[in-house]
Amino acid sequence: MYLIIKTLISALVIVAVSEIAKKYTWAAAVIVSIPLTSLLAFIWLYFDTKDTQKVIDLSLSTIVMTLPSIVFFLILPLMLKLKHSFAFSILVAILSTSIAYLIFISIIKKFN
Repeated sequence: MYLIIKTLISALVIVAVSEIAKKYTWAAAVIVSIPLTSLLAFIWLYFDTKDTQKVIDLSLSTIVMTLPSIVFFLILPLMLKLKHSFAFSILVAILSTSIAYLIFISIIKKFN
């Protein structure tokens, strides 16, 4: 039951943002820019483990891994402005971001 509640709350946040975006782009952007996924993950992790060190570790790791995710937010609007289809633009943005993650992780491993 707990897993179902977690899933429903998480899904409701996503649906709410997409509905708000239909009328209020900037309001939705503010909500999306708030790390809601991270916030929910921190809450669920703490409720599941009661371990603040795990939350600290996840939070710090999230900061580091945010860097390659910026590629997605640069590539997607660029592809759409170049008049590519939405599906193709999303695909290229995801693939570009995946490559950025692979490069970033290999750099982190090298300097670990």
